[in-house]
Amino acid sequence: MSADQTGRLLGDWLADGPAYLALATAFRALITDGRLPVGTRIPSERVLAAQCRIGRNTVTAAYSLLRTEGYLEGRRGAGSFTALPPGVHRPQPAAPVAVSRSADTPIDLTIAQVPAPQALLAQAVRDAAGHVGDYTNDLTHDRIGIRELRQAIADRYTERGLPTCADEIMVTTGAYQGWGLLLRLVAQRFDPVMVDSPTYPDALDAIRSLAGRPLPVGLGPEGWDPELIGSVCRQARPALAYLMPDHHNPTGHVMPDDVRRAVVTAARASGTLLVVDETLSELTLDGPEPTPMACFGGRSDVVTIGSLSKVFWGGLNLGWIRATPSLINRLAALRGPGDAGNSVVNQLIARRLYEDYDAVLRERRQMLTLQRDELAGALRRRLPEWTFTRPRGGLCLWIDLGQRVSSRLAAMAPAFGVEVLTGSKFAVEGTLDGHLRLPFVQPPGTLTEAVDRLADAFGAVTAHRTRRGALLAA
Repeated sequence: MSADQTGRLLGDWLADGPAYLALATAFRALITDGRLPVGTRIPSERVLAAQCRIGRNTVTAAYSLLRTEGYLEGRRGAGSFTALPPGVHRPQPAAPVAVSRSADTPIDLTIAQVPAPQALLAQAVRDAAGHVGDYTNDLTHDRIGIRELRQAIADRYTERGLPTCADEIMVTTGAYQGWGLLLRLVAQRFDPVMVDSPTYPDALDAIRSLAGRPLPVGLGPEGWDPELIGSVCRQARPALAYLMPDHHNPTGHVMPDDVRRAVVTAARASGTLLVVDETLSELTLDGPEPTPMACFGGRSDVVTIGSLSKVFWGGLNLGWIRATPSLINRLAALRGPGDAGNSVVNQLIARRLYEDYDAVLRERRQMLTLQRDELAGALRRRLPEWTFTRPRGGLCLWIDLGQRVSSRLAAMAPAFGVEVLTGSKFAVEGTLDGHLRLPFVQPPGTLTEAVDRLADAFGAVTAHRTRRGALLAA
């Protein structure tokens, strides 16, 4: 990690109190939320001091504290590398719950996850238990999924206007595994992989974990620029592209049909495997539902990944890949002996849930519309200086804070009883610190309370910046 990249990631880190403590706190936040991956070599004390225009002793003291805590490891002759101390874990999903006014009960706005449909899920589990015996004599590992579930997924695509058969579906343990398998199959070490900027953090993590090189293409106020995407495809010839054209996470953009057609054409011309994440495709709250991206190309032009986590429940840990049968077979072979395959029980539960798909989807859309409008209204009342475009669907608002304070706000917010992700979490190199993603998956009253707490935290952050500016001016 260069000094310039590290400086951008740190952002406006200086706070009240000793400077070395503030610097250590900023590094700790970067490491625990994954923006500085474990094992990353950070700049030397001298180089970072020059970059941040602070005394070298300040950096030395901060690094020493981080080593003591276990967040840095020194390697003789190689420098300092990031680490996670034993027992320290990155944030995990939390179920949405209503909260009281007390800040002692934190509100988690880091996770965009809907609650399970309790009654329907319980019935699906009972039904699955009654049919699991039909599969107990099959001793082979299940690499592509039981046919009944693959057919249900294929039928859903067909209903959406994209004719699909079961042989074009491979069940995976979540959309993330599907994306990882495609990367392993297609990308070589240091191959460029085109992604939106901003984009889904787990997609970036998968690219980096396989030694790929994320190639960001920025989204404008209206979304995708087809000429820019075409230029990147022609010049860089990325091995793969990962795009989320429907209710994009985190911006909420929906790609217009003419842009879809242009993107598919550009990817085909450059030999780029176009992978489309449609996890949020059916969570349309306003206007017409988007047409599947694969409708705009030939059978092998677009590979689609999806998941049940955003409509039903993330605990099922079930996703899929839609591709040609030949590509499905190559991906199944890639899973290898280290992959236990798909859970038959979870697949049977999912198959039962598909029988009530439309009813659940209607309930989700009604719930999310109410919660989206509640969050938007609360923000306009309490934080009118924050700007955003109300999304047509999905699970999140993408907020422009008007100043580069997202990292400081994320660090300050827990003291006020709310947790958020910084905008830079969704960027390739720590940019977008002027933005914030806010999911609307919590109940309306909880969202209103969360905005009140965020407003207080934002007030504390901006007050500090004003004091700091006055001190620098003096």
